[in-house]
Amino acid sequence: MLWVFYGLPIVKPDSILVTTINAIGLALELIYLVIFCIYDKRGKGRKQVAYALAVEVFVMAIIVIGTLLGFHTHKRRTLFVGIFCDVLNVLMYSSPLAIMKKVITTKSVEYMPLYLSLAGFANGCIWAAYALIKFDPFILVSNGLGALAGAAQLILYGCYYGTTPKRSKEDDEVVKPSEIQLSG
Repeated sequence: MLWVFYGLPIVKPDSILVTTINAIGLALELIYLVIFCIYDKRGKGRKQVAYALAVEVFVMAIIVIGTLLGFHTHKRRTLFVGIFCDVLNVLMYSSPLAIMKKVITTKSVEYMPLYLSLAGFANGCIWAAYALIKFDPFILVSNGLGALAGAAQLILYGCYYGTTPKRSKEDDEVVKPSEIQLSG
């Protein structure tokens, strides 16, 4: 929601692409949450989703009202909203890094999905490239750091993929490589 607001002409002129792409992403996330709520049998997840959305909408309303009433130039609005966007974007990109310690200690990438790491890396690279073209430092900083975080995850995945025990599809037990496989 913050990136949608950031790209609006009242905050950052000539950034309608940022608004449209992030609005599409926001719509897809809302569809996902609706599907989740429909299939949540116990209802506990629905309460958590409703609470989280209420908090997010409340915080967003405070930021929007504060921006529009407190800052009267595009430069100041861009700075204020851009800092919020960067902080939250860096948190989003770095959250999968929390699993890196577990990957290193267990020497297994079982809990670090490759596609999530790859998507984070690609997303960071694409938005960083866009930021370089348009020279938008707020988009560049957080997405550049996101690309680096994704690269670190991919490097870690490459280092520990070979030592991850393979699971058997038949009985879902861990299959350890034999000594012959290790020496070959």
